Amino acid sequence: MHSTEKFPGLCGSAPAPPQPDSTLKDFIESMELLIRTLFLCFALSLTHGAPAHPQDEVVEDAGDALPDRCEGLEFDAITPDENGTTFFFKGSHLWNGFHGPAQLSNELFKEMDDEHNIGHVDAAFRMHNPDNTDNHDHIYFFLDDKVFSYYNHTLEDGYPKQIQEDFPGIPSHLDAAVECPRGECMTDSVLFFQGNEVHVYDIATKSVKTKSWPHLPVCTSAFRWLEHYYCFHGHNFTRFHPVSGEVSSGYPKDARNYFMRCPNFGHGSGSGIKCSDIKLDAITSDDTGKTYAFSGPNFMRLDSRRDGLHLFPITRNWPEMTNGVDAVFSYTDKMYMIKDDQVYIYKGGAHYTLIDGYPKSLKEELNIEGHVDAAFICPAEDNDTVHIIQGERKLTVDLTSTPRKVTLDILRYSHVDAAYCVSEGVETQYTTVVVFTDSKYYKFPSSMFMNIYVHFYPRPKTITPEMFGCQN
Repeated sequence: MHSTEKFPGLCGSAPAPPQPDSTLKDFIESMELLIRTLFLCFALSLTHGAPAHPQDEVVEDAGDALPDRCEGLEFDAITPDENGTTFFFKGSHLWNGFHGPAQLSNELFKEMDDEHNIGHVDAAFRMHNPDNTDNHDHIYFFLDDKVFSYYNHTLEDGYPKQIQEDFPGIPSHLDAAVECPRGECMTDSVLFFQGNEVHVYDIATKSVKTKSWPHLPVCTSAFRWLEHYYCFHGHNFTRFHPVSGEVSSGYPKDARNYFMRCPNFGHGSGSGIKCSDIKLDAITSDDTGKTYAFSGPNFMRLDSRRDGLHLFPITRNWPEMTNGVDAVFSYTDKMYMIKDDQVYIYKGGAHYTLIDGYPKSLKEELNIEGHVDAAFICPAEDNDTVHIIQGERKLTVDLTSTPRKVTLDILRYSHVDAAYCVSEGVETQYTTVVVFTDSKYYKFPSSMFMNIYVHFYPRPKTITPEMFGCQN
């Protein structure tokens, strides 16, 4: 099987991911749901980060009176709601999700009728402001010089308002808008588009910085999906950097190939994936709660299930990792990526950046040699100790000592593909280690119990067709 098919892509939306204090059961259920949909789309490495979709699903009949986005429409606005469902707006109609027929907007947003005169919207976005529960996850619609705030598909009291009341410094008659959380932008922000100008609105300070991005097409709608930003223009879209406006190579692309299911469009679908072929290379969670799984040349965010789970090339976030990874662990605000005898350390932030002077050899950085199968840190046990699994042995490395102090924990260890430490409980911070071996996974009460279980593993759990939609 080709390497890109070992961990095929996912598409569509999903329930909210488990939070850092989730139980191990939540984590395992997340993994089960994640891989259950693997067979739907494995060709994302060809799509440069836009969501692929199965070609063999028949588009529902929208009827002669309804607009058909498969004909190549220019959307007025695109936004997810608080549950992660994405709405595409055109005139007085909308599409609920990536497939299905159009329907009248006022069927879901009842105030979008003739009486309120908001059947057509200029721009829309979902607010990201976790510090303020009064407007976090609200949807804002813009029409001419008015703004409408919705939550749970219900117009909030006091709306509509003048745009300047809620967003001082933002002009009327907008073209598009999209939220940009802190970490992707410098602060929790909203990008408002008008022609080639972009007004960056700081949610906390209510200050505005205006930029000119003439290299970016004029956006009639904008959409943030899985930390990527898309400018829609005509029936095409272009991916851009939310801070610099830099346009990614290979764009524009036809939206019908990625953001909707249309006959004769798309990259087809994966099928016949064997459960025994599902195999992880590494898994880790950083200090911000972002959880990543790696397999072959691809990675997947596991904590973003509300907006859908999908596969991306590793080189998209870590361009130097052209040959995949052997093991990955997170420490402080850095991510350590191990491949062969080299260690790459990336600084976290809006984007991961390779630290100057890296890669370095395993011997120089961790005082170990040889192939690394898995690596993980259990912060609740010892935040400064990384556990290294090499074939039949397990090592612990003290990351505070120079040179690194290495301790041999156990011998005659079974083979491990990837390992991950899950914290459970807000107060007790009880940890569980989840170990992946081929098409099975095991649960250990702690890293210490991995030493006790050296000669006998806990009962394995096997990947099954019911769990992951694969074939025996």
